[in-house]
Amino acid sequence: MYALKKGQENYTNQKSQSALIDPTVIRAAGQIYHTYCEVHPEMTGQASGVAINRSNHRGKVIFTHQPILLPEECFVPLNQIESYMY
Repeated sequence: MYALKKGQENYTNQKSQSALIDPTVIRAAGQIYHTYCEVHPEMTGQASGVAINRSNHRGKVIFTHQPILLPEECFVPLNQIESYMY
């Protein structure tokens, strides 16, 4: 029983930790978000981040908190994009 609980704790800890994101992917996500803000200044909704393809750096601004990603995509939260810019 103890081993089973210990295994579950390891699984939940691994899921709650965020994966490290390549700095070039963060920069590309920042460019995507910046371009979106320039093209759509009237948008009042708060974006949650950018879903971006790791290999070709194409992405989309996401407004939901639980995005559904394709296998080759990763999610860069808006606070990580903003903190990388400064």
